[in-house]
Amino acid sequence: MNTLRQAVAEYLTLRRNLGFQLREAGKALLDFVTFMEQQHATYITQALALAWAQQAVKAQPIYWAQRLSCVRGFARYRSSSDPRTEIPLPGLLPFKPKRARPYLYSNQEITNLLQAALKMPHRYKNGALLPWVYYCLFGLLSVSGLRLNEARNLELQDIDLEAGVLTIRNAKFGKTRLVPVHASTCKVLADYIARRERHWAGRPVSTYLFVSSWGNRLDNGQIHRAFYALSRQIGLRNATDCHGPRLHDLRHRFATNTLVNWYRHDQDPERRLPLLSAYLGHVHIADTQWYLESAPELMREAMSRLEQHWEGRS
Repeated sequence: MNTLRQAVAEYLTLRRNLGFQLREAGKALLDFVTFMEQQHATYITQALALAWAQQAVKAQPIYWAQRLSCVRGFARYRSSSDPRTEIPLPGLLPFKPKRARPYLYSNQEITNLLQAALKMPHRYKNGALLPWVYYCLFGLLSVSGLRLNEARNLELQDIDLEAGVLTIRNAKFGKTRLVPVHASTCKVLADYIARRERHWAGRPVSTYLFVSSWGNRLDNGQIHRAFYALSRQIGLRNATDCHGPRLHDLRHRFATNTLVNWYRHDQDPERRLPLLSAYLGHVHIADTQWYLESAPELMREAMSRLEQHWEGRS
């Protein structure tokens, strides 16, 4: 029988080959194995897993729960080759993370944001394309439901304007998917790409779709700073606000609008939810189901459908 250290290496290799990156979990499990070796323990017990998970006495409960979750997954794997293995019970160190309450942008707020992006000032000639970069980036996020990093990582080869399809490569959990987009979105992308080609004609530029004034891929911090400045400009945030509407909320808006439209066209959102889940790149459909309870408008549509159902039975 191989050692726990060998088993962890095999487990991590297996999971990573399935597309999971496991950066933090990998470090945690190696630390857990070191702890087990110090205890001269050759198999996993619930008591030892708990002791290791709670080593940092002053840590937050979520940290303990995450550490124990890492061991739980490995213990399930290990139990198939070592029946002495105890799998930590799911109820131990319970912690329910709080989701950030999404901000559901109105159509007018999206319009204001995009118009403000086109009016962004720039000092040098190299920055002349930036207003169009942010106009197209923020617009694409609002109509496609992409994650910010998925949009940042788009390259010119990933844009098929004839088919109206974006190829999202190495997204969350290393997955790749195809995302169809509307003809109107393709028109805006085509216009932006033409402007991009004219702006960078004869000069070196990366193959990423959205580039900085230096011609490389836009930086995450750069994007957020531009978004915060525009948000304050159009009144989404006050000048001193540290919190407010987020770029990620554009993804929530897309998902919510899709579900509302299904309700209004007498389609069954619950039955069609796997389609939206695949489109958004969710690994678990439960991540998509959360949208059903995150917006008052969705709840009103659901209640309206329920009322119609009961009226039909009376």
